[in-house]
Amino acid sequence: MTSTERTDVLVIGSGFGGAIAAYHLAAGGAKVVVLERGPWLTGEDFDQDFKLGSSYTRAFDFVVGEGMSILGGNCVGGGSVVYFAAMPRAPRFVFERHGSIGRRMWPAAVNRDTLDPWYDRVAESIPIHQNTWNDVSYAGGLWAAACNHAGRTANPVPAAIDPTQCVNCNWMMAGCRFDAKKSLLFTYLPAALAHGAQIRPLHEVQHITRTDDGAYQVHYQIVDDEDYRITTGSGTIEAKIIVLAAGAGATPVILQRSEPHLGTMPNAVGRYFSGNGERLNTAIINEDRVREVLGLERENGLAYEANQIGKGPVVANWDRLDGSLPEFERFSLEQLYFPPGLGTILAQVPGAEGISWFGVDKKEILKRWRSWLIIFQMIEDNNEGVFGPPPARGNADRLSQQMLGVGRLRYDPTPQTLRAWALADAECKDILERDGLAEVAAWTNDVVGAYTVHPLSSCRIGDDPATSALDDRHELRGHPGIFVTDGSAVPGALTVNPAMTISALAERAIPGIVAAAQERGIDVTYGAPAPNGGVAARRAAAPLVPELMRR
Repeated sequence: MTSTERTDVLVIGSGFGGAIAAYHLAAGGAKVVVLERGPWLTGEDFDQDFKLGSSYTRAFDFVVGEGMSILGGNCVGGGSVVYFAAMPRAPRFVFERHGSIGRRMWPAAVNRDTLDPWYDRVAESIPIHQNTWNDVSYAGGLWAAACNHAGRTANPVPAAIDPTQCVNCNWMMAGCRFDAKKSLLFTYLPAALAHGAQIRPLHEVQHITRTDDGAYQVHYQIVDDEDYRITTGSGTIEAKIIVLAAGAGATPVILQRSEPHLGTMPNAVGRYFSGNGERLNTAIINEDRVREVLGLERENGLAYEANQIGKGPVVANWDRLDGSLPEFERFSLEQLYFPPGLGTILAQVPGAEGISWFGVDKKEILKRWRSWLIIFQMIEDNNEGVFGPPPARGNADRLSQQMLGVGRLRYDPTPQTLRAWALADAECKDILERDGLAEVAAWTNDVVGAYTVHPLSSCRIGDDPATSALDDRHELRGHPGIFVTDGSAVPGALTVNPAMTISALAERAIPGIVAAAQERGIDVTYGAPAPNGGVAARRAAAPLVPELMRR
């Protein structure tokens, strides 16, 4: 069945970029519809397992490209439902990066100082807990002790978690069954609904067309609740403003598929993709040496054997986040939990020669998975990713009824990226292999290429039309009224978890979107408080708003 309707603002995607836009525009009086490709899940729906067909296969989208694979959220709330809730702010030097274009890639109007008021707005809207050493898990404590032993520092990571509700079950990747993780399901999205926004799950946007009067039509298909390869209907919604927030692996695909209808897209659509420089190392911990060298021990006489206890990343080493270092030599190292299955397939055997992600030796180290420590690297990559022609439907050719697809992303790491990974690998080994504490090996890239859970930059903001798809207010060049507010707008790798920066940029984009909506005859205002009613950060950002609304 085909349906057609009209709204003021159509938001594509309900992750950080989409939820923030939906809330502010609905609170300002606009009629807002949000289309989300994935299902609408709540705490009671989240299974604490990683079996095929359970909640995690419904809530994730894993797209295998050529040289790069992307693991992202696929549900109402997007990545906020399945991420590890780490919310650091990007270091100051990030905004001065040159990367692959040889000059500053960020717009002149955006730096750490000008973004800080918008970071503050996010912190006022999403409860962020600064972990203390009392909150740190066994794995985080082991990483901190190893860093200290090697003469390095370690820092507890700020996270969008309520520690009074967290039970340290370490099932955050499958969604939080105990509602301790303060995802968008508890912040911006309920506030958007309270102001009349409509959120429609299982609606996969295919392309956008333009009407004769300059408005847009968004064409979607309705996805079956259990088999995402099956569609059960389709429709078209007309809107004066489009906010694209489908994620850096899907937003450029939608725009590419729309090009025959809308006209030429900016050259940077689907180019300059960044995997946030991510890579994982596994350390196989020597329990005896942990006791003898670090003096650590927990109950029952165990030194560690606690990889499965805790919550996501709680401790990071930020010693290399030093702006005085050359570009591509700056990175963070963060303790991270990946569960058996997802977290063991790509792990290699330390010290092995040749392929070791499977085989007898791999079986042996799998027996000791509770003694693993996984370190998450975020380096400065070189924005090497390029999207090829879009598939016939969606962002990938789906192989299974949920989760798995083959995409059109090609990623060929440059020497700068490869060297940066090698430096981070060496730092992991230097910290963890001292005095026989552990044996360390990076995860293989031979199976699914490089991999990222934080895709960025495929439709980035910037001042140069040749290398940026969006202007500094997130409007798509040459297509007035279309805005992009998800991770694809971030110009490059951030060296830290990007959720806080994506959210701050989305908050900063809202005044310009409101101004564009007003120009198009939508009765909408800007100035809503935080979803919880807070206004202090709004007042602090107020002096920046008039310039952002000037068109």
